[in-house]
Amino acid sequence: MIDKLEFFIVLAREQHFGRAAEECGVTQPTLSAAIQQLESQLGVSLVVRGSRFHGLTPEGQRVLEWARRIVGDTRTMREEMRATRRGLAGHIRLAAIPTALAMVRKLTEPFQKRHPNVTFSVLSRTSLQVLSLLENLEIDAGITYLDNEPLGRVTTVPLNSERYHLITAAGTPLSDRDVVTWRDVSGLRLCLLTADMQNRRIINKHMQEAGVEVSPTLESNSMIVLFSHIRTGQWASIMPRNVAESFGFSEQIRMIPISEPDASHLVGLVATHREPHTPLVSALLHEARMLVKAEAFDRNYLLSDDFPILT
Repeated sequence: MIDKLEFFIVLAREQHFGRAAEECGVTQPTLSAAIQQLESQLGVSLVVRGSRFHGLTPEGQRVLEWARRIVGDTRTMREEMRATRRGLAGHIRLAAIPTALAMVRKLTEPFQKRHPNVTFSVLSRTSLQVLSLLENLEIDAGITYLDNEPLGRVTTVPLNSERYHLITAAGTPLSDRDVVTWRDVSGLRLCLLTADMQNRRIINKHMQEAGVEVSPTLESNSMIVLFSHIRTGQWASIMPRNVAESFGFSEQIRMIPISEPDASHLVGLVATHREPHTPLVSALLHEARMLVKAEAFDRNYLLSDDFPILT
């Protein structure tokens, strides 16, 4: 039955028999027959019948919840048994919001040193897509905002707090300021992430709180595109300082804190809430918690009286 439940999860996600069959690597008649067999075994209709996919029945929606749970638990069991035989090995699928991509290496680098037989794939996705991929078992974990929009039932590990800065070339308007306000920034020629990104919704919200609206002249879902336009001196952007620093900007680029309000938003690792987690996800969550503890220790050490201040 597990393979039929997996087919059903893919069908619910794709909402199209042909695409679902292609995703599962089977013919459409094979997929349709598997869904009909599953309906026969459960004694309920799962799919609204018609010439095309018209959605799930109420019973189908409930079965989908069980299917995700059962398939997830089955994968956890298989992975745990494999780990007992061969040690921690396998592949971890991650998805991260664009502003968090730079921090992924802080997890993957030490993790692979500890577990060299584990590989990673990393996708750039919106916050909503991260949660959808997680719910549909298409990724093992994600990195997204934790405190701005509902997450659902997930396990979280806070990693860092985004603080927003104006990123602009030297010699451009406002580049000589030590601090700017959201109202100040609204008058610049801006390039920002697209409206489907939570980062952009956060920026829009703070602009509205300042009594202004943001009207970017360029939008992209790629941070690289934004950075390349900032370098021209014709555009400025708003982004977390740690993201800008990850691109190794030269002195010709200014990073100026934005105040009124001095906004910060929590970003962290998320995984499906289940006990137990797969060995791979458990190890990743442990790595994330170790990272947080190490960075907290470093911050406390830097602020302590015992830390030598070099002049």
